[in-house]
Amino acid sequence: MHPNAQLITDFYSAFQRRDADGMAACYHPDVEFNDAVFQGLRYAGATSMWRMLLERGKDLELDFSQVQADDRTGSAHWDARYTFGQTGRKVLNRIDASFEFADGKIVRHTDRFPFWTWSRQALGPVGWALGWTPLLHNKVRAQGAAGLRKYMKERGIAGT
Repeated sequence: MHPNAQLITDFYSAFQRRDADGMAACYHPDVEFNDAVFQGLRYAGATSMWRMLLERGKDLELDFSQVQADDRTGSAHWDARYTFGQTGRKVLNRIDASFEFADGKIVRHTDRFPFWTWSRQALGPVGWALGWTPLLHNKVRAQGAAGLRKYMKERGIAGT
């Protein structure tokens, strides 16, 4: 197995164990994370986001597959099953991840998933009706950013 494929495997294995420190150890200090909700997170923000999600996702289950990597880039697929805290609704989020590497660590991590599919599950009728609109997408993005800022402030963590 390529060392960077092992790094991706280590990241998701730590995620499965709910080991935020193990996940953080896979990230380069200059990492940038992006997905449909969280945008432009650097090391402090990205690692705090995973910690927050692990703490809040009491029933979170994760499976990953299709790990591949070379010297520069990599990818994986992962499925997350959890209860969305704001609504109590069950979610199965199917995510495709892409990675870039530097110095033996993940320096860029981008998760892609269909926001409308997620919003229908997490938000119910509102997500079904409005999940395809920029209005709802931007509202969820703003709520996610505010929640992460609050989480980081409460723990004395600076940065994004």
